[in-house]
Amino acid sequence: MAKQETPLDDSQRLDKWLWAARFYKTRGLAVEAINGGKVHLNNHRVKPSRNIKADDILTISKPPYEHVITILGVSKQRRPAPEAQLLYQESEASKLKREQLHEEIKNQPLGFRHEKGRPSKRDRRHIIKFTRA
Repeated sequence: MAKQETPLDDSQRLDKWLWAARFYKTRGLAVEAINGGKVHLNNHRVKPSRNIKADDILTISKPPYEHVITILGVSKQRRPAPEAQLLYQESEASKLKREQLHEEIKNQPLGFRHEKGRPSKRDRRHIIKFTRA
């Protein structure tokens, strides 16, 4: 028997949409984020199997950033990034907040970084010489 086509509707599972819109690399990561309370649909916590449709509002928290987006469409396949961006529209307030936070983080002084790991013998000699002087 041939598989019958289901009527085309404009809804899709939330985890599948997040994967197709390229917010997460895998559906498994999308499911973890949804179950962890990082994704809210119309200001409510939801399950990964929840169907979404156009004009729904998603709040996606990917620390330190938060995206507030309006869903414009659904896609059954994962498409290239320029096409995936056509599935949603981010609110202006969300964009502005993310850009300000990005600038704030960028302008913060960096802490001490251990680039090389354990000091070499020569480095230890310099450290000992410095601390004894």
